[in-house]
Amino acid sequence: MHIVVCIKQVPDSAQIRVHPVTNTIMRQGVPTIINPYDLFALEEAMRLRDKFGGEVTVLCMGPPSAEDSLRKALTFGADRAVLLTDRFFAGSDTLATSFALATAIKKVADTWGQPDIVFTGKQTIDGDTAQVGPGIAKRLGLLQITYVAKIAEFDQEGRSITLERRAEGGTQVLKTQLPCLIAMLEGTNEIRRGTMMDALRAARVEVVKWSAKDAGVEDLSKCGLKGSPTIVKRVFAPSARAEKAKFVEAPEGGNLAEALIAEVFTRQPALEADLTALARGF
Repeated sequence: MHIVVCIKQVPDSAQIRVHPVTNTIMRQGVPTIINPYDLFALEEAMRLRDKFGGEVTVLCMGPPSAEDSLRKALTFGADRAVLLTDRFFAGSDTLATSFALATAIKKVADTWGQPDIVFTGKQTIDGDTAQVGPGIAKRLGLLQITYVAKIAEFDQEGRSITLERRAEGGTQVLKTQLPCLIAMLEGTNEIRRGTMMDALRAARVEVVKWSAKDAGVEDLSKCGLKGSPTIVKRVFAPSARAEKAKFVEAPEGGNLAEALIAEVFTRQPALEADLTALARGF
């Protein structure tokens, strides 16, 4: 079994600041990390590999410095790392990114075998669009399941997988045939520490680096800024809330939970009606 996991190197959102004059994101001095949502996808992929055999290929599109994130993924236990890096990819939005990654996955398939599953995180912390995973699935003609909370069953011989998908109002249990694309939710697992052997191997193994030409990208007009119809008009920091927190205490002999609920409904009168209507629907 061959599994491809798409990851992204992102700035640590806890340390990002917005320039007070230009209203642009200040990235100088901000450390980069693997997109946290992608770690859930990576761990789930490695669990399947450990149980059923196969290989896990980690794919990332980014600048040369993204090699650090790929080596980090190797320390966790991934088998192979591929970096898609080229100046033609600079400024890519989700449309151009999904095009480049889908093209690279085709190259991965030609080089190491057709992937049975493509894993992604549900979204990235810098863009928060949740569009790249579905975009890859569409371009590759893969069945896709997003917001996956749990892999319930995997039938290797029947080439099918059963998953639990979090949806509004409950959980859906879905079964699909392979190959497919799975976008994992946060909190579904915990990334392993990796072994000493994985750490040593990650330090010496070669990270495969592909340019646009190496990956088989023929139409460069679909990459980077040229292939990105999305335009960011303004970036700004939210204004500080003027309203202070209110201290709520239960009446003498009363219930604190009931007092809190009553206070919430007082501040949000429409919420009580919505929750009542939702409860009646079950």
